[in-house]
Amino acid sequence: MYKKWIVIPLGFVFMWGCTHVVSKETLSQLDKEITFGELKENPSAYQGKTVLLGGVIVESIIKEEGTLLEIYQTKLDRQGGPMDLDKSQGRFLAFYKGFLDTEIYRNGRRVTVAGVVEGEKTMKLGEIDYPYPYLMVKEIYLWKDEEPYRYEPYPWGPWYPWGPWYDPHWYWGPHYRYRYR
Repeated sequence: MYKKWIVIPLGFVFMWGCTHVVSKETLSQLDKEITFGELKENPSAYQGKTVLLGGVIVESIIKEEGTLLEIYQTKLDRQGGPMDLDKSQGRFLAFYKGFLDTEIYRNGRRVTVAGVVEGEKTMKLGEIDYPYPYLMVKEIYLWKDEEPYRYEPYPWGPWYPWGPWYDPHWYWGPHYRYRYR
């Protein structure tokens, strides 16, 4: 009887920790069969489809109509967060109809985008013309910057706060075996 009252709240806690960053409504509209490699090869074939992509922002440009994000793609984890940041299949453009502050959505920030494929847009990347898959953003999630965990020094080990030379029984004198006669 009481086990049920413990298990049910724990179940909610675990389910809450595994929620996706994109709303359920948008998740239901996603075409999960489309991979980034397929999208990059032929973006016009998937025009009008809703996809979920993520990665790291390379550049953000404010335009009159909204904000254009250039993102290099990475794999996504279960919650939709970018992972394996050193591996990418290419870049894509995500256009947000509205203002996104370029100080917040800056180079190096991780982002997850759910958007509708609008086709392909060719822009300069260095000295080459690079064909970008072009998305119109439905939802966007900016991940927090990860700060490395700071470990506090713990010089004494398990003897804290007394030190390794501390003997709690020093005042009892030496421990000898006495013979009882």
